[in-house]
Amino acid sequence: MAGIKQLAGQTIWYGGSTIVSRLLNYLLTPYLTLKLTGDDYGDNTLVYSLIPFLNIIFTYGLETGFFRFSQKKEQADDLNNVASISIIASTLTFTVVLFLLAGPIASLISIGKHPEYIKLAAIIIAFDSLSTIPFAKLRQEGRPIKFAIIRVSAVLVNLFVLYFLLSLSPQLAKQNPNSVFTILSNKSMSVTYVLIANVIMSGFTFMMLWKEFKSFEWKFNVALWKEVMAYSMPMLIVGLGGMVNETLDRLMLGWFRIPKFDIGTYGACYKLSILITIFIQAFRLGAEPFFFKQAAGENPQRTYARVMKFFVIVLCTMFLFVALYIDIWKHFIQNPAMWAGLKIVPVLLLANMFLGIYYNLAVWYKVTNNTKSGAIITIGGAIITIAVNFIFIPKYSYTASAWATFICYGSMMVACYIWGQKVYPVPYAWKKLVAYIIIAVLLFFIHTWLTYIWNNNIFGLIVATIILIGYLLFIIKIEKREFQKLPVIGKYIR
Repeated sequence: MAGIKQLAGQTIWYGGSTIVSRLLNYLLTPYLTLKLTGDDYGDNTLVYSLIPFLNIIFTYGLETGFFRFSQKKEQADDLNNVASISIIASTLTFTVVLFLLAGPIASLISIGKHPEYIKLAAIIIAFDSLSTIPFAKLRQEGRPIKFAIIRVSAVLVNLFVLYFLLSLSPQLAKQNPNSVFTILSNKSMSVTYVLIANVIMSGFTFMMLWKEFKSFEWKFNVALWKEVMAYSMPMLIVGLGGMVNETLDRLMLGWFRIPKFDIGTYGACYKLSILITIFIQAFRLGAEPFFFKQAAGENPQRTYARVMKFFVIVLCTMFLFVALYIDIWKHFIQNPAMWAGLKIVPVLLLANMFLGIYYNLAVWYKVTNNTKSGAIITIGGAIITIAVNFIFIPKYSYTASAWATFICYGSMMVACYIWGQKVYPVPYAWKKLVAYIIIAVLLFFIHTWLTYIWNNNIFGLIVATIILIGYLLFIIKIEKREFQKLPVIGKYIR
């Protein structure tokens, strides 16, 4: 239980900073849907669909490799040197390539008139890549407080710069038409301003991590680098496959010439699954180094199973919290015309729940050095994503993309569980966990049916609250002994 308490403590710090930073970033959804035109928001969605792909290429699984090999303390210095030098060299190379190919890449993602977006994105990714190993060191050393301060501070910088460029500059330009603010208030450059603010945020983050970044020496252990690459390169495939599953749908919507307003609608509605994705991200930040450390202990499988149980319970609660109160969450999208896409939000919530469970299940191929298996599963998911989108986007537009995400992540979750139980059995209470998920979904449908019969906002909120509280009391009753062992809240459960 001590290990789970440690993971919970670190997840709270990582989660707190992630929640604050993501919620602050989430404020950009109503702000940008208000400040940007529908087409500009579509362009913005396309650019930010490409950036995660490029981030994976720039880091090529090195972060996970760093955690895997950092368990051998005698080679810690060599590992830091190898990882840092490798990421510096590759970042410089990839950034130059992106600048040279900015035009063709812009055309590929349906923003051919704006190659400058790709160049700005390249600078963002370069800073983010150089920050990868310093951030990994903070996580490996168990320093979530500094991690949290940097993340939140960077987002605040981003918000300030963005507000200055999109709101303050136009006001100052009106007051003084001959000032430099007139240049900065060009509405046709709104997406450029969003990217510039991100460049400043990423540069600020890198500066805050300078102490950790410069801790390496220019000594390169070729043999160790080959070992790390042999482990990490399959994780590149895993990462790319994951990004195909997560963001390719928006790019494919552009390839099928779906209106950019609809692409923007899909991107805005996708963000309503924020609570689940925040928790998954926070959990991964704490769990990856935790799982590797637990692997060296006694019966780590039992710990992994207990972690999964709490993980699924939290995900189901978050699913209900978002899905039942969708009439409140929708107001984060300031353009009411985009509310037509709200029907896909429950589908995306479940899809991201499956993804979170998959990340938890994936421990088996990471601790057994079987990363090629993870690559195979992810490639399978990518094939499903591409096939479903290709076949159904022309008829069903972004609704097809939502269901493709659901099918993809559900398939990956099942495949990872079946394969993992053969190679590295973990005693997951899978029947109970499946029941918790099914009950949560049934409760959502009951709420939908009741509010369909009586379409009243207050009635809907009351029913939602009763259902959510009832579900939590049901879980607490079933898992009473487990909850009693938890710190802080355990003493309140009798």
